[in-house]
Amino acid sequence: MDISLNKTQQNITKEARRFLSKECPVDYVQEMFLDERGFSDEHWDKMSEMDWMAMRIPEEYGGMGMELIDICIVLEEMGRVVVPGPFFSTVLLAGELLIEAGSDQQKKKYLSGIADGKLHGTLALSEQESGSDFGYIQMEAKADGSDFVLNGTKLFVPDAHVSDFFVCAARTEAGENPENGITLFLLDTDTSGVTVSLLPSMDGTRKLSAIKFKNVRLSKDSILGDLNKGWGPLRRSIQRAMVGICAECVGGASRVTELSTEYSKERVQYDLPIGSYQAIKHMCADMFVDAESSRSLMYWAAWAQDHADEKEAAIAASVAKSYCTEAFRNVASNGIQVHGGTGFTWENEMHLFLKRAKANEAAFGDTVYHREKVIQLLTS
Repeated sequence: MDISLNKTQQNITKEARRFLSKECPVDYVQEMFLDERGFSDEHWDKMSEMDWMAMRIPEEYGGMGMELIDICIVLEEMGRVVVPGPFFSTVLLAGELLIEAGSDQQKKKYLSGIADGKLHGTLALSEQESGSDFGYIQMEAKADGSDFVLNGTKLFVPDAHVSDFFVCAARTEAGENPENGITLFLLDTDTSGVTVSLLPSMDGTRKLSAIKFKNVRLSKDSILGDLNKGWGPLRRSIQRAMVGICAECVGGASRVTELSTEYSKERVQYDLPIGSYQAIKHMCADMFVDAESSRSLMYWAAWAQDHADEKEAAIAASVAKSYCTEAFRNVASNGIQVHGGTGFTWENEMHLFLKRAKANEAAFGDTVYHREKVIQLLTS
């Protein structure tokens, strides 16, 4: 396994950093943090012109058919500036599920729209009693003739308020084991009986919503993949999304380390830069180690999703998710410590990184959940 970047990937990194440094400054992020919509069409269109939405889409549907590591490079750069908006939910959640399980007709309709930046999508997964276990799916889709009727609520759905469509995971056979009886449904957000409402959240750059289903009637054509066999595609897609979260964490941790190191050289206390004191030196060194270790794990996990067997891919995703998100949270917390009182102010960007770190740590299973998952996989 070679995790060094080739020339094309190095150019992707260079162009992404150039674009984001110009088009996604701190004041834009802070403005969108407070904005109910959470992003601007102008910024989304400019990202679309960079072909980032098309990177993972197969060529026959208007995309570029690139590997996961390629889009993780872009996500790492996005993590450095805490990009707001529905890129992650559209490309890494809805998009990956369509690639994994969609029919040719569904792919032509939705993947082409994602690739050219015209459609936003997301995944409705979490429920009230899910906790860290994203496989706990109990909302029922009851068969009624040739149709299915959905009733219930999905919580913490990213960017649902601006999505044109979403994938909903529901139970079509009784039981608690996600291996059996889970079906994925693909539906437009304006479907009759669907109500989307924003939820308060820590990370205002990624809005979360509740989606309520009241007698939502769907035909069999709405099924994504096979009836009662949605867990496999869902699990594999979420693994790739988790690696994308890790890439964001790597970028964020690297940027916080840079900002903190620079500040420690400029901030003078008792006639000396605070970086000359051992406590600050050790803190910055630990931050650097956390960021670089996270990058290595993220690259391995991204490679494994495309090239390793299913067991290694699952282990790699959970190892990276548990380590990278915890490391980012630690780095962001230390970054605020280095900056002192100014690190808590709205004008300073440190709080944006900490809030994204906390949100990423909770998404799709926390650190404890994934460490237990790794043990289960290693002993199975």
